[in-house]
Amino acid sequence: MQLIILTSETDFDGWRTAARSLALHRIDPADVTWTVRGQNQVPSGLSEASNLPPVETETTFSVPANFIELARIAILHRDDERFALLYRLLWRLKADHDLLAAMTDPDVAQASAMVNAVRRDAQRMREIVRFREIGREHKAHYAAWFAPEHHIVEFTAPFFARRFADMPWSILTPDVCAHWDGHAVTFTPGINQMEMPAPSKLEETWRRHFQAKPSSVDAPGKRRRNLPEASILEPLLSDAERWTGGRMIPRAETSMARKPAADNLETLREEAAHCRACPLWKDATQTVFGEGPKNATIMLVGEQPGDKEDLAGHPFVGPAGQMLDRALEEAGVDRKKVYVTNAVKHFKFLARGKIRLHQRPNTPEIRACRQWYEREISVIDPALVVAMGATAAQSVFGKIMPIGKNRGRLIDLADGRKALVTVHPSYLLRLPDEEAKKLEYQRFVDDLRIAAGLQAKTPRAA
Repeated sequence: MQLIILTSETDFDGWRTAARSLALHRIDPADVTWTVRGQNQVPSGLSEASNLPPVETETTFSVPANFIELARIAILHRDDERFALLYRLLWRLKADHDLLAAMTDPDVAQASAMVNAVRRDAQRMREIVRFREIGREHKAHYAAWFAPEHHIVEFTAPFFARRFADMPWSILTPDVCAHWDGHAVTFTPGINQMEMPAPSKLEETWRRHFQAKPSSVDAPGKRRRNLPEASILEPLLSDAERWTGGRMIPRAETSMARKPAADNLETLREEAAHCRACPLWKDATQTVFGEGPKNATIMLVGEQPGDKEDLAGHPFVGPAGQMLDRALEEAGVDRKKVYVTNAVKHFKFLARGKIRLHQRPNTPEIRACRQWYEREISVIDPALVVAMGATAAQSVFGKIMPIGKNRGRLIDLADGRKALVTVHPSYLLRLPDEEAKKLEYQRFVDDLRIAAGLQAKTPRAA
């Protein structure tokens, strides 16, 4: 019997290394016991296995890429049997490479259910975590309490780093606490909810305020304990230094929570006008926010405002905007029914006398501004997002997406929408060869015709 002791509940790399070695040594899943160091009692009569001897042959094996992704997420489930289940699947995949397609198989069904449960828990965390401001102005820190069902804090923390890149925050949970200082996410041990003292009178008032809202009254019991009205005010103020890994949060009168995502474009536009999430605001004339009907079925996402847009305060009013208008008309897309925005809301440029030369935004700037794209899309709720240019594609997909091999086809997004990748109209303006410019312009129009077809089929477009 082999005993494998992993370093943590989410030690995917440790599980993967051990599982591969066990499989190469043909050790049956029934002969392996999995546990986590310091978390579970080691079964009697077993001791941690020493390193397995080297494999004498050059035998190797491969598994489908989707199994690796499944394992990365399923391992975040709280079921103690997940490590054994995943090794059992790995063992079986050696003989049946198509096993994961058999959704009626008990092991496959159980692993898939684990993945779905983890993803639901992560989405729940993204939706209902609310930060409370502690301290004032430049000394302010934001904190929130959340009790996850699964080990999702490290998995979900990058979302909050992107969404709230402009403020230092801490998310306190029983498992692990996540902290953002504006540059990197760090983690400290979790907080026992039993340590929390009784709420103050201010907290009681706040709780009554939120309980009057249908979203709080109607929330299922599983979700309600994590909503803002839960008893979290005093815990966030007491033992602050220990909770935030030694970074003391000033104790002060606590204001109301940082506002959740605005539910209308006017409020969003006003908030974005004061955005300081990255340094681009210092040199830009103003924030250039998106424009268009709030019930648009198509959202066009450009890269960033240009010189004309920066001065006018409106997106796509310069030469690239004129090129876009012409292409939309030829493609059969009604511009009046399209919402137009940019991945980055401030103009980034290099001054050369009176000339301002366009500079491409870098990844930190794109990430800092992505919160506005996410909040715009939650309000507009379009069926299709058209990413024009590499910066726009990076914002829409959350990662670098090459234009050449992804353009001209509908791509499914994680939230159920469709995305279309194409070039930015300014790219067409920069082409020196007239023949190449005509050819690329026609390809651009053809891409937009895909959007036109979807717009015509969507009831809201009527």
